[in-house]
Amino acid sequence: MIGADAIIHGNIKLSGGLIVYGKIFGTITTEGPIRVAKNGSVLGDIIASDIYIGGKVEGNVIVKERAVLGGLSTLLGDLTYKHLLIEEGAQFKGKCELVSSVSDSIED
Repeated sequence: MIGADAIIHGNIKLSGGLIVYGKIFGTITTEGPIRVAKNGSVLGDIIASDIYIGGKVEGNVIVKERAVLGGLSTLLGDLTYKHLLIEEGAQFKGKCELVSSVSDSIED
């Protein structure tokens, strides 16, 4: 977990899940799920199994399974996913692409 008062400059790589309440300036890569809380923000790309965005993400997002854009979320970047749910009120500027059509980009 990245606390609400935390600011991280740099990339994060882990195998488990992550909840972001603070600010991250860098790429996040994980085999687990990511949750960006309502007041959390990420300025960088995200690669994960699943994502729930409740706050703000500026960067491209690639998930192997499900992406959820919460009602108060902002995503400025491209989104690659298998399943997508966009709640009313979410803001999204970018392009969407299904995982099956870009499977090579997930397997580095």
